[in-house]
Amino acid sequence: MKVMDKAELVELRARQRTFNEGYTRAALLCLGNTILMVKIFDERFYDIGILFALLAGLLLVTAYLRRRHSNRDFSDQLRPLPSPAHASGRVFGAPFTTAGWIVIGVTLIVSTAEIVLIVLISRL
Repeated sequence: MKVMDKAELVELRARQRTFNEGYTRAALLCLGNTILMVKIFDERFYDIGILFALLAGLLLVTAYLRRRHSNRDFSDQLRPLPSPAHASGRVFGAPFTTAGWIVIGVTLIVSTAEIVLIVLISRL
C-alpha cells in the first residue's frame, strides 16, 4: 500500500489500533491471566491457566486473520478511482465493512471458553 498523504496515514493507524490491535491486546491479557494462575494459585487452578493460554492462542490466530483482512481492505487494488462525486470528501481504501465471520468466530471462541471456565470453577 502506498500512503498518499498524512491524513490517510492517520486514518490507517486509527483503523489498525481499533480493529487489529484489539484482538492482540485481549490475547496478551489472557496470557497475563495464565501467568497469574500458574504463579499465584496452587495446582488446582492450573487447568484454568491452561484454558486462558488456549484462549490467548486462539485470539492471536484471530488477530492475524483480522490483520490480513484489514491489509486487503487497504490494498491499492481496492482503492477507488477519483471521481467528481468524491471531490468533496476523502475515501480511504475500500469502504469499511465489518469482518462478520471474524466477529462470529471470536464470539464462539470466547463463549466456549466461558462455559468451560464455569465448569472448571464448579469442580474446585
